[in-house]
Amino acid sequence: MTGSDSSLSGDAPKGLDTATLELPGWKHVYSGKVRDLYVPADEAITERMGRDCVLVVASDRISAFDHVLASEIPDKGRILTQLSLWWFDQLGVEHHVLASTVDGGVPAAVEGRAMICKKLDMFPVECIARGYLTGSGLAEYRQTRTVCSIALPEGLVDGSRLDPAIFTPSAKAEVGEHDENITYDAVVQMVGDDVAARLRELTLEIYTKAEATARGRGIILADTKVEFGVDAATGAITLGDEVLTPDSSRFWDAATYEPGQAQPSYDKQYVRDWLTSAASGWDKSSDVPPPPLPADVVARTRSRYVEAYEKLTGRTFV
Repeated sequence: MTGSDSSLSGDAPKGLDTATLELPGWKHVYSGKVRDLYVPADEAITERMGRDCVLVVASDRISAFDHVLASEIPDKGRILTQLSLWWFDQLGVEHHVLASTVDGGVPAAVEGRAMICKKLDMFPVECIARGYLTGSGLAEYRQTRTVCSIALPEGLVDGSRLDPAIFTPSAKAEVGEHDENITYDAVVQMVGDDVAARLRELTLEIYTKAEATARGRGIILADTKVEFGVDAATGAITLGDEVLTPDSSRFWDAATYEPGQAQPSYDKQYVRDWLTSAASGWDKSSDVPPPPLPADVVARTRSRYVEAYEKLTGRTFV
């Protein structure tokens, strides 16, 4: 994920080497796996938006297994941006978005897939809430009956609900590296007792509200990743990055949910499944980049992103 991109500190990592747009009045400074960041290069913008702002542009790039693929998913950047904006409106928590329209200052060339945001000093923690047992959490549970050292009951299976949800953080990694699951005590060591407690509280508050919202629309929110930073102007812990999208969350169809098996999800499942199939001919344990995606995998992946957006928001994606 790219939440750490928003810190834009002088010693920030180089980021992804990729082609970017030239946007009048803005200077490109960083590219993450799926987003490109720009800072004002025009005094008129800083006078209007403030000097501590950043333009976050979502691309159509897609990543899997810590690789950015050569293939893109059409409209992915717009879908994820519009879904994030919808969730920011639902959650009622302090967030980083200042403007998201051309009238608000977003360049017309990236309208619909860009946000002008507060520049935050991001915490080096991926804040993850899990309300269902699956993925890497399930793998750990099968070995130790724990997730991030949190003891769980016996007898849980793939898809079991965790009530209440649990906070299972990870340490951020640079582009191309793996995030590492860590314990809550490790978060305390990184950011201190008070901040760690607030990050856990906010993460679980967001998950609980979003889970209920999604369930009312026929979707199960199995888990989600959110990121926070400090607003330098106010000192407030602020929600940043994207929020509750298929790239940062695991969404399942409530109508087909059945514990004890892998659940079809509204994300890049088609991409992962194809890459690990014999058809791709790719070994994910190798250093060889993944091959381009077939057209049908691209189309089906786009369809799942659109379906998630429309079911959650009740809007038609155009």
